Amino acid sequence: MGGAQSLRLPHGNGPHQVGCTDVMVGPNRKGLFFRLFYPCLPQEEAEQPLWIPRREYCDGLADYINLKWCTPLLNVTFGSYRVPVSWNGPFKACGSRYPLIIFSHGLGAFRTVYSAVCAEMASRGFLVMALEHRDHSACATYFCKAEAGGSNSLEAALQEEWIPFRRVQEGQKEFHFRNPQVHQRANECVRGLRLVQEISRGKAVINVLHKGFDLSALKESVDLTKVAVMGHSFGGATAILALSKEDHFSCAVALDAWMFPLKNDLYHKVTKPVLFINTEKFQTAESVAKMKRLSSRNRQTKIITILGSVHLSQTDFTFLAGNLLNRLFQTRGTLDPYAGLDITNRAALAFLQKHLRLEEDFDQWNNLLEGIGDSVIPEAPLCISSL
Repeated sequence: MGGAQSLRLPHGNGPHQVGCTDVMVGPNRKGLFFRLFYPCLPQEEAEQPLWIPRREYCDGLADYINLKWCTPLLNVTFGSYRVPVSWNGPFKACGSRYPLIIFSHGLGAFRTVYSAVCAEMASRGFLVMALEHRDHSACATYFCKAEAGGSNSLEAALQEEWIPFRRVQEGQKEFHFRNPQVHQRANECVRGLRLVQEISRGKAVINVLHKGFDLSALKESVDLTKVAVMGHSFGGATAILALSKEDHFSCAVALDAWMFPLKNDLYHKVTKPVLFINTEKFQTAESVAKMKRLSSRNRQTKIITILGSVHLSQTDFTFLAGNLLNRLFQTRGTLDPYAGLDITNRAALAFLQKHLRLEEDFDQWNNLLEGIGDSVIPEAPLCISSL
């Protein structure tokens, strides 16, 4: 599996090669922007995409951590890493259709920060839409708007407009800032599903970024009866809210969910199962109590905790940050990052098999859903379970 200091993203462990492409739809911020991970045909010497797609994301990360001076350090540290997938690789059509996961990133992140998890899911036969949210919670993102009086050529007539990360203003109550954001994010998840539904039914959709991947390849290749929503931190809360908004989502996987932005009246509206995969160091008693409200309403909702893990253990930073950045930002816990990723992925796959009714062998990891296994316990970390 490799050690923590190899500083590379892991390959997917499933039977499929993985391809990815970036898709931007619509000429304004109400469109969608996402990275699509999918099973692809094998290619010799396939191009691998950069993990940091643009320097502006390093600027955004530096702004998010309030250390603007460290943009060059972040660019040097992360700028050359590549995701071990095939950029615009040929889509692998098969006799059956692929289930779909809509993935929502955390606060200050962007669409590539969960490439390890997304690539693993795609290698196991899922189509994964990793959204980049436009609610000012990404460290940076952008859309392409049509210029007034622009050229007849679509690409020539589009102009980038960046959407910066926005902090809670002094004197503003954080909940009143975050709750509208989580609703926007959940609505983007629902719109992402709608877009895949349209593409799968044969509607022509223009990707304003490039023509390297033909979205029509997805026609009749997505199983729209098997759709889940997944996310980390703020994205975990987003996934839960999206589950309550959209009947086509069968279940949600919430990685170390930040429950704070959700209103209390939401909990009686979430009737479908959620898998909470928590890390040892992030959650509070109040947050776990909210998770338990959901598990008390649905016996299929599960809460597990991975021991020796920290909040960033479920992001790519755990693999790519060197010792200095790890000391500064605690990107790793005591558990080997690859072992932690395996627990996260296997628990998620077992849960998805059960609630999407998949005919796979992921049920071999069902014990993890009960918190049984190395470095995993049921429910909350011991340090807060008595509070």
